[in-house]
Amino acid sequence: MKKLLVWFLLLSAFSAVAQNPSGHLRVSLLTCAPGEELYSTFGHTAIRIFDSTRQTDIVYNYGTFDFSDPDFYLKFTRGKLDYFLSVSPMSDFMYEFQVEHRDVTEQVLDLPDSSRTEILNALNANMASPARYYKYDFLYNNCTTRVRDILQQYAGLKAEKRIVPPHTTFRNMLHEYLDKGNESWSKLGIDLLLGSPIDKEVTNTTAMFLPDYLMKGVDSSDASNPNRLVQNRQVIHLGSNTGKPFQNKPLFLFSIIAVLMIFISARNNPVANLITQAMDSILLGITGLLGLLLLFMWFGTDHKACAANYNLLWALPTNLIAAFAIWKKPKWLKNYFSITGIILLLTLLLWLWLPQQLNTGLLPIILWLLIRSVNYVKK
Repeated sequence: MKKLLVWFLLLSAFSAVAQNPSGHLRVSLLTCAPGEELYSTFGHTAIRIFDSTRQTDIVYNYGTFDFSDPDFYLKFTRGKLDYFLSVSPMSDFMYEFQVEHRDVTEQVLDLPDSSRTEILNALNANMASPARYYKYDFLYNNCTTRVRDILQQYAGLKAEKRIVPPHTTFRNMLHEYLDKGNESWSKLGIDLLLGSPIDKEVTNTTAMFLPDYLMKGVDSSDASNPNRLVQNRQVIHLGSNTGKPFQNKPLFLFSIIAVLMIFISARNNPVANLITQAMDSILLGITGLLGLLLLFMWFGTDHKACAANYNLLWALPTNLIAAFAIWKKPKWLKNYFSITGIILLLTLLLWLWLPQQLNTGLLPIILWLLIRSVNYVKK
């Protein structure tokens, strides 16, 4: 039934182009505020096309994926999950945001009749071809960049003013949303998995990979001087989203654990030594497994943002071997900790100058690894 409705909407849209002057078409950019779930932290973008003659109100949405795919999680992890363009009535599209109390802002675009027709034709052609499916990329090929590219090609979108401060990186932009939502653990996870590619400075165009910044870019764009690209802007649904004060929970928790372990290791008695060695083994094992995961995300997936990850300076995959070796104390172990100690010390000294911004919540963990490395070298 749902597929039948989709094809009915498409036929209506094709018919509208064939039979009606494009002056009856209204093209709008819809920008949806962030939600509370991680997948909705950065908001959403879609295109709305209203035909006043046929009274059709259709939303084109590039952020659709098939959650029922039996290989969903594997494809998502490896960066091979297909996203696709879908269409739905405006009322159906709005339902989710009304239930979740999220703002939805509409920018009606001031376009010549020919541009409105071209946008509708391009969307319908995309919808009716295999090209409606695409490989999702968090920074360069998502539901917002797809809409941005259409507006650049057919609506003359070109942000005339800077929409982000100079030297802003992709990571800075992601942090803005995660801090506002007090998503400290999600921020840590993103900073762990996404490597140095997201520390590149953004341009006006690349900054529009996020919905709010595409909205800002459209606001600052002139379709043809002196006329603005935006004819009218209004909040069509007012939610109740409010920011929360950011608290660095990982830094707080890891600091407590590190101080506690320093206190226990200083006791220097059989029980304390056994607890310390067990905790060392656990820490080395966890960081070793994390290092293997980072290598897999770099070389075993299509996620470009996971490449060249400098967290591998402290999350060494070889720590997994050391986690077992500390119980048997082979001769090479002292040399191993000498090398890792130097790497950890350099990581801390060069913290602010690394090509990748590392999460400050990791500082107690790296410091603890350094202290324990020095301890094993002395032994």
